[in-house]
Amino acid sequence: MDKLVSLCKRKGFIFQSSAIYGGVNGCWDFGPLGVELKRNLKDDWWYNFVQIRDDIVGLDASIIMHPDVWKASGHVDAFHDVVVDCTECKHRFREDHLEADKCPDCGGKLTEPMQFNSMLKTQLGVNEATAMETYLRPETCQSIFVNFKEVYSSCRTKVPFGIAQVGKAFRNEVNPRNFIFRSREFEQMEIEFFCKEEDEEEWFEKWQAEIWSWYLRLGLPEEKMRWFEHPKEALAHYSKRTVDVEYNFPFGWGELQGLANRGTFDLKAHSEASGKDLSFFDQQANERFVPTVLEPSAGADRATLAVLCAAYTEEEVKGEQRIVMKLAPKLAPTKAAILPLVKKDGIADIAKDLEKKLRRKFTTYYDQAGAIGRRYRRQDEVGTPFCICVDYDTKEDNTVTVRERDSMEQVRMPIDEVAAYIEPKVSFDHEA
Repeated sequence: MDKLVSLCKRKGFIFQSSAIYGGVNGCWDFGPLGVELKRNLKDDWWYNFVQIRDDIVGLDASIIMHPDVWKASGHVDAFHDVVVDCTECKHRFREDHLEADKCPDCGGKLTEPMQFNSMLKTQLGVNEATAMETYLRPETCQSIFVNFKEVYSSCRTKVPFGIAQVGKAFRNEVNPRNFIFRSREFEQMEIEFFCKEEDEEEWFEKWQAEIWSWYLRLGLPEEKMRWFEHPKEALAHYSKRTVDVEYNFPFGWGELQGLANRGTFDLKAHSEASGKDLSFFDQQANERFVPTVLEPSAGADRATLAVLCAAYTEEEVKGEQRIVMKLAPKLAPTKAAILPLVKKDGIADIAKDLEKKLRRKFTTYYDQAGAIGRRYRRQDEVGTPFCICVDYDTKEDNTVTVRERDSMEQVRMPIDEVAAYIEPKVSFDHEA
């Protein structure tokens, strides 16, 4: 894990937030490569779960909502962690994260457990005395519930259907840890899927299968994933059933994504609190009902971390160590690097022209500094699936060498065929 964190900082994947001022615990900045990787992951999720389906529509709601939303949802009363404080060093810990009854930092005595609400408060209004106190959303799903009627009315959708949203959420975590796994600011990829109660088990199984398949297509090894069924006595107040996809990170098993059967709790709670009818009227069956809600909820940051962990590889090639990020090509921040063999004799000009043309098709990188072997290694380390070498023969026969990252095999082809060769291999609908 230390090697991966070091690589992420050194290569521009992920930085500590506000590092020059000492950093902010639990907050992270995605650098030039990291932002491309996470954007590709989110786009692939949207492509698979929204774009190519005919029963899911999208939403992008505001981060700040009316405070009554969080009262109706139960967050104000029930969204608590049980924490303890150290009487010596004054550090605070979640009780369920402790393995002993002493402070893990200094060995001091711990206080009695107490409730801690992890929502982050903020204020709306120009006058502090009259400003409305509310919260930064701790999850993205509540905006889907309060917009349920507007969405199905405007889109003329019929149950069963889902509403998807990708966006930021905030939680004042007691113990942010394990790099970007547990953060105070993070990004969720959520779907609220509305169906009839009698169909909930069938749809639950379908969502389990689709979720599992998607993570495999991201390149996560199946032997490092598992399902965890939450025991009934440990379910959240809204849940009828919850299962998690867990991944075996270097620090142990951790939740990647949850799939919850929220029943009719949310729509009924917001209907009662707001006085607005959030039921669904089925004209064809001439019946009105409150749909059951199934919630596939994934963390974009945790998925990104899992992808990075799975991709990080150290191997020996001809007696030398090679570090390579074996990212799925569709997720790789850079799809192809264009490398002129030398800077002179017009070769660099040909390479620059090729890079500009390919950039319109997919993300590219131009590098002319250092020996060609060293440049290959630099691209291996950041997961670039293809390198294109422009050399003296290019001037003679208009061909280039395309090198594949994982196998390191090299193929000679006409320069005009490069885009058509690479583009299908890096697209979202490419399964390999």
